[in-house]
Amino acid sequence: MGLMGFLRNKAGVILTAAMAIAILAFLLGDVVRGGAPFWARHQNRVGEVNGTEIEYPAFNQQVEQAEEMFKQQMGGAVTPQMRTYAVQQVWNQFLSREILKKEIEKIGLTVGKDELNDLVKGPNPSPQIVQAFTNPQTGQFDRTQLTTFISQVNSAGNQAVYDQWNALLEGVQDERLSSKYGELLSNSVYVTSLEANEEYQERNKLANFKYILLDYASVKDAEAKVTDADFQEYYNEHKNMFKTQEETRAIQYVTVDAKPLAKDSLAVKEAINKLKQDLIVAKDDSLFASINSDNKYPFTYVKKGQLSPSLDSVVFNVATGTTVGPFLNNSAYEIAKVVSTVVGPDSVKASHILLDAAAEGGVDKALAKADSIKGLILKGDNFAALAVQFSSDQGSKTNGGELGTFTRGRMVPEFEKAVFEGKTGDIKVVKSQFGVHIIKIEKQIGTAKYAKIAIIDKVINSGKETLNNAHSKATAFLSAANAQNFAQEAKKLGLEARTASRVTAMDNVLDGTEAPRDLIKWAFEAKKGDISDKVFETETSYILASLVDVQPKGVLSLDAVKKDIEPAVKNKVKAKVLKERFAKALAGTSSIDQVAQKVGKSAIHVENVVFANPVIPGVALENAVVGTVFGLQPNKPSKAIEGNTGVYVVQVNGFTNPSAISDINGQKKQMLAAKAQRAWGSIFRALQDKAEIIDNRVKFF
Repeated sequence: MGLMGFLRNKAGVILTAAMAIAILAFLLGDVVRGGAPFWARHQNRVGEVNGTEIEYPAFNQQVEQAEEMFKQQMGGAVTPQMRTYAVQQVWNQFLSREILKKEIEKIGLTVGKDELNDLVKGPNPSPQIVQAFTNPQTGQFDRTQLTTFISQVNSAGNQAVYDQWNALLEGVQDERLSSKYGELLSNSVYVTSLEANEEYQERNKLANFKYILLDYASVKDAEAKVTDADFQEYYNEHKNMFKTQEETRAIQYVTVDAKPLAKDSLAVKEAINKLKQDLIVAKDDSLFASINSDNKYPFTYVKKGQLSPSLDSVVFNVATGTTVGPFLNNSAYEIAKVVSTVVGPDSVKASHILLDAAAEGGVDKALAKADSIKGLILKGDNFAALAVQFSSDQGSKTNGGELGTFTRGRMVPEFEKAVFEGKTGDIKVVKSQFGVHIIKIEKQIGTAKYAKIAIIDKVINSGKETLNNAHSKATAFLSAANAQNFAQEAKKLGLEARTASRVTAMDNVLDGTEAPRDLIKWAFEAKKGDISDKVFETETSYILASLVDVQPKGVLSLDAVKKDIEPAVKNKVKAKVLKERFAKALAGTSSIDQVAQKVGKSAIHVENVVFANPVIPGVALENAVVGTVFGLQPNKPSKAIEGNTGVYVVQVNGFTNPSAISDINGQKKQMLAAKAQRAWGSIFRALQDKAEIIDNRVKFF
């Protein structure tokens, strides 16, 4: 198999594997730092971390590579969601690399030449190498493809391919450095016997107690008036909860639905029925399908289980030449023509000797030489030795011509036909775009019925009338609305105005509703009170927007969080009312049952509650309540405890202590793993908070 043929199949994985420095990417947020104005300074700069900039051309190239990988994995065209995810992935990897770089340099960590070679070609290669050279059909790492690719990179003279390989090696090295740094951190933490015993007690000591619950819902809102002072008190107590790492915006928006209607679906069905008649008589089935299908499907042999359910249930049971459908599949109508069928192996192990036709003086001379070599093999000469002597495929000749095991669709058509339609032990001579091959079929694995089918689908989209009606409604709203009457004008047209409270610069949704990137860009350029002067479009809707508020990074103001904290503040005020009820009931009482009688409730008995899982059965997670239980003396009612569901009074009946810990070393080991992971995450977060980070992605994406 030649270099370009290999690259066509593997490009997406090869190009993006260099970016897979995934360690701790899940910890990274969209951080915006730096004293410069949002759009100021370097015009082409996407971002900067600790003085290292990444400019748009380099960043966008990595984004496009990530998109290509997603496209290959998911099929179809690149969607806005795929692009957003690609941008986030590349950004996270840039942050991860640069945040760790100074720490790694400071302590002198490196990856030596032998170590790098081992990570690429050793018995346990880097996960990035495994990912890049995993056969998508088998899901297994293909070492032969790796060896072939390395030899072809070194001999092809293609600078772009050489650069891609170097990028992959750089990613392998970065990942190893990150791993070494993580291992150093993990080895710096420890667990004492005292900690192990305490953890064991928290998970195994049992508490039996009674509780009384006065829930917040029992207090009417009229009985608990919330004041500005209550809001301020709650805000002051929980300020750390309102700290943000980046600027956010509050956007009020109206969505006008433009989804396809029943008549649109009918129109698409009529269109594909007409295409079905044309496909039935088409001379070039694959070309006709490629031209007319919304999604382009590969024209190759497939077996049962590789198609959509409707097609899969039909195409393997009809005669060659039959056209089936239309079937509805994921908002698209599908038809398919069965061009040919064959019963054959699922995969083949083969070797080849490749003769370069030009070097042999033409195809005829190459074929004649191939026949001579075939004759030698049939007489008993060693195939591997002949491959080393004659083959021009530098990647496989050193392995005696071995190509490994491959499934259908991996080789050029002429080669594939020979190995899948022959039988084990056959020696075949075929010509392809790469030259003349002498092929030995080493082994054929499995057997199934395969069909080569031409598939056409038509996605159900909104018709012109549906789109025009929705757009007219959106335009009418845009003409009438301003920042002051936004919600009222929406209501007049039967629409609902909603507010997304804290939208970040790289969001692509508004409270779960798809939002186009140009809407978010507008919001981060607009001023508070602005209303958009255009209608924003998604695939299924039109959106109109008004910028309600700008929330700078740092601690959000009380006004910015007031709506969010209102339920909690109300409960805080209600808790004061309920605590007063309990205080009166607790006066002069010595048991929880007496308290229960005074407040008109029953004391509920619960057993076998542990500190490490602070759940009151049938009620809720109640950290403060269960924590109090484990600090009480038995047979004495507690003071009122403010919980998540309401206010409680508890009384311990007794504790059941566990037997002595049997395997303290095992307990330590388990705790150490969790502690090391937390330490790594905490240290990385600290490095991130300390780093000088400027994020200008919204300017470009």
